[in-house]
Amino acid sequence: MAKRSRTSIVYYASARATRWDYKYSLIAKLEELIKRLDFSQHIEHDDYVAVKTHFGSEGAHRIVRPIFLCKIVEGVKAVGGKPFVTDSTRILGWDYLEVANQEGINPLSVGAPVILADGIFGYDNVPVKAGPILGEISVCSAIHDAPAMVVVSHCKGHIQAGYGGAIKNISMGGVSGRHRSGDWKRARGHLHVPSEMDMVRNLEMCNLCLQCYHVCPTGAVLFDGADIFFDEDKCWRCGRCARVCPEEAITKGRELTEFQRGLAEAAQAVLSTFAPGKVLYFNFVLEVQPECDCMPVADTPLVQDQGILASTDIVAIEQASYDLINQAVPLPGSLAADKGLRQGDRILADALDVDAQEQINAAAELGLGSTAYELVEVESKD
Repeated sequence: MAKRSRTSIVYYASARATRWDYKYSLIAKLEELIKRLDFSQHIEHDDYVAVKTHFGSEGAHRIVRPIFLCKIVEGVKAVGGKPFVTDSTRILGWDYLEVANQEGINPLSVGAPVILADGIFGYDNVPVKAGPILGEISVCSAIHDAPAMVVVSHCKGHIQAGYGGAIKNISMGGVSGRHRSGDWKRARGHLHVPSEMDMVRNLEMCNLCLQCYHVCPTGAVLFDGADIFFDEDKCWRCGRCARVCPEEAITKGRELTEFQRGLAEAAQAVLSTFAPGKVLYFNFVLEVQPECDCMPVADTPLVQDQGILASTDIVAIEQASYDLINQAVPLPGSLAADKGLRQGDRILADALDVDAQEQINAAAELGLGSTAYELVEVESKD
């Protein structure tokens, strides 16, 4: 499909609250954003609706807050939809649901069932044709089978993607962590390592700091008191071990162009399971930390909270969110300040040394939306 040149509408609610009135709160402005998108035009009565978000990680806490998820759930219910809040397995399933509960995401707080899209063991998925880089991916069954989806993304940095928003949310988050064949190339690992390259381990350089052991989400890194070992069958190729290794004893190929385009391919594959107009997007440009929410820590935000964006166009909302972050003023005491960045620099791209514009452009080239957008500000609840 050719890249669309039209200008898409992106609604925007600033994080600023300048009046002592509920209708000027960010929660009320989210209610107005929901009204502007008009859920009734995209969700039919009795539609099961996947509210796709990220549950967070033990040690991290900057996810989209339950109150915001609750408002979106209420918006789906108001038009007769049947929402469920979901994510795919990032760690072992039972543990991940417990993390979600600790983060405040549970049926009582969000007003809907909270489930794992690929099942508690991570094997519930459907093979879907992707592009030339990925070939085929395993889309989580609850997302694959849902008639409609609302993508709720926390916008932040990512060590490999450079930026994690809606594209990453549905590409990595919409793909199952495991495959019954045991082949990591048929699951999410293929996104992290899209080419024939694999993890490279030079253990003679290891100083036994055990950071890889503690950061591994699947228990693939083993320690017997004297040496480090790896269980290849458990390894999801997420690269966290390579990220934290101070000696570069563990490395992963950084073919970033292929990786960025692979993200767009996976997003297209996930979206291909929905009829046109059945997917809506909310980007929360709040607490923009430099790392993904799946890491076991949360660093201080790079920039001040910007607000919430909403659109029916995944490319436009990603472009608008990325622009807001890159054009913002870097905060003192952040990674951006550590690198001496100032307003006028491309804050997220320069702080992480990865320009995520490539994934957004790739999504536009695949026909998923337009990089041209009109930002329409919502100042209060009407």
